[in-house]
Amino acid sequence: MKVLVTGASGFVGSHVADRLLETGHEVRAMVRKSSSTAWLQGKPIELVQSSFEDAESLARAVANVDAVVHVAGVTAAKNKQGFFDGNQVATRNLLDAVRRHNPNLSVFVQCSSQTATGPSLDGNPVTELTPPHPITAYGRSKRAAEEECERARADFPVSILRLAAVYGPRDTAILTVFQTIDKRIKPLIGMKDKRVNLVHVADVAEGVRLTLENKAGWNETYFIGGEREYTWREVSNVTADILQKRGLTIRLPHALVYGVAGFSEVVSVFRSKPSVLNWEKGRDMVQASWTCSVEKAKQELGYRQQVSLEDGIRQTTDWYRSQGWM
Repeated sequence: MKVLVTGASGFVGSHVADRLLETGHEVRAMVRKSSSTAWLQGKPIELVQSSFEDAESLARAVANVDAVVHVAGVTAAKNKQGFFDGNQVATRNLLDAVRRHNPNLSVFVQCSSQTATGPSLDGNPVTELTPPHPITAYGRSKRAAEEECERARADFPVSILRLAAVYGPRDTAILTVFQTIDKRIKPLIGMKDKRVNLVHVADVAEGVRLTLENKAGWNETYFIGGEREYTWREVSNVTADILQKRGLTIRLPHALVYGVAGFSEVVSVFRSKPSVLNWEKGRDMVQASWTCSVEKAKQELGYRQQVSLEDGIRQTTDWYRSQGWM
């Protein structure tokens, strides 16, 4: 296939582009004028400069491709509207461009997030049948983008992939956690262990490939994550072992997390860029369980977790060190 990948200059999108190239697909990368293309340099990728606010540039981006993988999105914004503009409205504009300029598209793959469903409320992993209950503006904007995709299924096949917490080389979101452990401090939020589903970015990229190549997965929704869940204590201990940095475990009360998050949000008002840590992110962080089941993807797509937690953390920390980030 010839595949348009949005967000291809970013963390997840660049790995998706790499995996598609490795498996024989052609890749067109949609990038903004201000985007760094460091992860795309030296690769046989067609770059198209486009913006979700510019219908003419979107027309050029979607023309003459077989599939679209929509990875781009907003993870930090100064207000609710910023999240909805960057996630729901951007997705709607992209879908509209496909309707007008490439109505015979084979498949549109939306890379969404578990936040569109919400955390586990009963201790059991959420599934595709769990009623969505997003708890933040970000999660609600991702769910709204999914709804745009669900409506578009009347026009062409659309698959939705809800990603668990993604980590791996090129990621900056979880970098602070590794840096803190490298300094011999293992922070844990709350007085009780919290559970999480983590997925290495290589497994996400493979999940995208499987969806593109398997028609049985078109017009379906899947969780893409690890095949088992972990406590953050387990993740911290594995990381400390790999870094060979035995450290002090510190429990951070929920009130402190909310306080720091709220302060960060206030400070961001006076900055040009929004803070990744805000009050709502704090709400995400104090949840007892962010776990999901990947059984449907295993059964219907043949998806399997290929990168273990230990190998994934080792790859990630080695890469951080190679870049001088740790």
